[in-house]
Parts: sequence; structure tokens; C-alpha cells
Amino acid sequence: MAQPPLAARIRPKNLKEFVGQEHLVGKGRPLAVAMKEKHLFSFIFWGPPGVGKTTLAKIYAQEVGADFFELSAVSASKDDIKKIIALGNTLKPKLLFLDEIHRFNKAQQDFLLPYVERGELTLVGATTENPSFEVIPALLSRTRVFVLNELTEKEMNKIIDRTDMAVDKQAREWLTNMANGDARQMLTMLENCERLYGDINIENLTNTLQSKFLRYDKKGEEHYNTISAFIKSMRASQPDAALYYLARMIESGEDPKFIARRMVIFASEDIGMAQPTALVVANAVFQAVDTIGLPECGINLAHGVVYLCKAPKNRDSYDGYKAAMKDAQEQGNLPIPMKIRNAPTKLMDELGYGAGYEKYTKEDLLPEKLKGKKYYRESGKKNETNG
Repeated sequence: MAQPPLAARIRPKNLKEFVGQEHLVGKGRPLAVAMKEKHLFSFIFWGPPGVGKTTLAKIYAQEVGADFFELSAVSASKDDIKKIIALGNTLKPKLLFLDEIHRFNKAQQDFLLPYVERGELTLVGATTENPSFEVIPALLSRTRVFVLNELTEKEMNKIIDRTDMAVDKQAREWLTNMANGDARQMLTMLENCERLYGDINIENLTNTLQSKFLRYDKKGEEHYNTISAFIKSMRASQPDAALYYLARMIESGEDPKFIARRMVIFASEDIGMAQPTALVVANAVFQAVDTIGLPECGINLAHGVVYLCKAPKNRDSYDGYKAAMKDAQEQGNLPIPMKIRNAPTKLMDELGYGAGYEKYTKEDLLPEKLKGKKYYRESGKKNETNG
């Protein structure tokens, strides 16, 4: 029988062995408390690969006393879920860990919903994509989302220590930089290097990384590096660089909808009021990508990329939103002026809700404590295109 991968062999069996995600599993943190109290509920892990999503799900199931069932949304079907349900009543609750939950379509997610609502299944989903975009609202409202972070260099070194392999300081630095917070990728590189060359050093590690997959892992370092370069090239109004990074992502198998989604965000965040039609174009590109698909939708993406690059840039609305958000978070729910409150009932009308309201007033409508505050500061077209 083949030996399990290194990552599986050293997988933590409890929170004491688990490395990272202290904001979730540290003392008094939500998951640690839930396990201690044996509180069973459905949730979704959202974060980059190799940071402990599967491991945490297994530890959680063990601590709350649930039977653990694991499926991948890439290959699972409704029948697979039916088989788990058909096992009948057991002494333990059933916990379904659904990896890459974003790969389930709307119909499949709808199918899951009643089982989660009735408590026949406790769902723990895992995704590298924003659940707000990929998980249906009905399912999202019945789960809690926990965000997992990339592992730090210190945490990655702790995991290397668990392997009992001889890895010197230089090789450790190379590994942690290359893996970029992805423990699974790091352990895979370690294991492959040891099998191929025996000794683990920078030269042997570099020679191990020859495959295209490792140079561009859609869930790993190059994914984040390339999309970052793509956005920054558009921000700098450099269509040649942006088109190159676009082509590189498409050629490497990146989801075109992911690229288009980032372009929609960019249109409001970086172009904004300098050219409001940029959002219209970006949305049209996203719709075209969704309708047409690869390979032809690459043409639509290229069209949109050049447009966004050449558009003037202005972040006034985005900066204003961030400033308003800061006050909303720090000041809480400040009383809304009576003039602009809604008065749907007779009692509220008698109490003065909406009294004196004028449609086109120039009076400051902010709460009393914030009157005179300016969030949106119109500066015009800050950065004109170079093209």
C-alpha cells in the first residue's frame, strides 16, 4: 500500500497540535469555545489553500462528537449527499465537510438547504473564493463565515519542525517564501525534494519545482502575485503590462469570472467618478464572460482591460466610503435626524417622524454628532491616463 502524503501523515489531531489561525482557535476564540462547549452549528471556512481548513473541520467534528463525512464539490453529486442522509439515525450527528463549496451550482446548493435547516446535516464548507459571490444567500444566512489567514513564517517553521526532516536555515527561508503561507504546498515540495534528491537544500528544492502547475497554482502564490500585478498595471494605466498578465492568467487556467469580477471592483475603486461609465463597461465584460466562456471571452476581457487602463483614475468616492465606514464602526448607530426618518404609522407621524422634510434641502442631514463632516471630497480627475 502506498504511503500517505507527508501532509496527511503529520496532520494535527487536536487543537494543541494545530498551528495558526489563533484568531479562531486561540483561548476564548469562537471555534475554540464552540469545541469546548460542544456547540454544533454550520459554518464556512474562507481562506487561501494550505492553511488548515480540512484539518480544523476534522478536529471540530471530533471535539463535538460528530461523524465526519468529506466530499469535494468538484466531483460530488446530489446522490453522494443522499447516501450520507440514507445512513439513517445514528447516535452521533452527521457533519458534512464540503471542500470547494463554491464549485457547487445553485441547484446543488438548494438541494443541501433543507437538510441543513432541519439539522439532518451540519455543514462545514471550505472555499478559496468569496462566499458572498459563490454561495447562495439562503445557505449563507444559515451559516457563519470564518476567514482563515495565510500562515506566517514562524508558523510555517513550526510545521517544518513537525516533519523531523533536516532543513537548514537557508532552505527554510526559501521554502517559506516560495510557499507564501500555504503549508500543503510547502510540505509537498519538501517531500518531493527528499524523494528525488535525498538532501534538502536550495539547489535541490529549485530543481524539484519544474512543473507548470507548481509555477502557477490557481490557489497558491502565483495566483495572488499575478492578479496583484494585473490590478497594479491597470492602476498605472499600462495596457501592455495588464494584457500580458491577463494572458498569463488565462493561459494558466485561471477562472475568467474571477478576473472579470476584479475588473468590476477596479472600475469603482480606482476609476470612480473620473469616468463613471467604466463600471458599466466592466459589468458588461463580466456578463459577456459569464455568457460566452472560454476561449472567446478572452477577447471581451482584453477589450475591457484596455478600456480600464486608458480611463482616468479617481478614488474620491472610494476614499469617502472608507472614511464614512470608519465613523459608522466607531460611532455606532447615531440618531438619525427626525426630518428624514420614515413615518409608516400614525404614532410615528405624531411623534414628529419626517416633520419638516424638504426634498431638495441644503441642510446637513448627517446625525447631530457628525454635522459638518465631509467624506466625499471632490478633487476632479486626479490621475489622467498616459495613453
